[in-house]
Amino acid sequence: MFMGEYRHSLDAKNRLIIPAKFRDELGSTFVVTKGLDGCLTVYTEEQWTALVHQLEQLPTTKREVRQYVRFLLSKAVECQFDSQGRIQLPQVLVDAAQIDKKCTVIGAADHIEIWSDEKWDAYESEAGESFESVAESLTEFLR
Repeated sequence: MFMGEYRHSLDAKNRLIIPAKFRDELGSTFVVTKGLDGCLTVYTEEQWTALVHQLEQLPTTKREVRQYVRFLLSKAVECQFDSQGRIQLPQVLVDAAQIDKKCTVIGAADHIEIWSDEKWDAYESEAGESFESVAESLTEFLR
């Protein structure tokens, strides 16, 4: 399980250090793509394969399905760590997540998310205000 919050910076070549705790769980090859809410999402190969399999089950006659699948898969890149535990993010993904230099890497149970510090701080502030009411509304699903 991925959990925790880590602050890092991109270098001039868009390389990002992934926390050692996450590197072990990710394995040697993994997938990074555009995520929801303005972040990048990182999946293990196994998780990515399962997600793609689920997407293949959706009806391609629906415009929204085609749009989501195209966007998610067209932005996806296979990544590996360099000898220093860094990954190199393509500029298109850096731009999509609006990462200037400083970013936050968070564990989100079955995947990792990479946020610009500014977006994460804004999201955390907004979501923090409604955390308890959201938790209360979700209790029916936790049984």
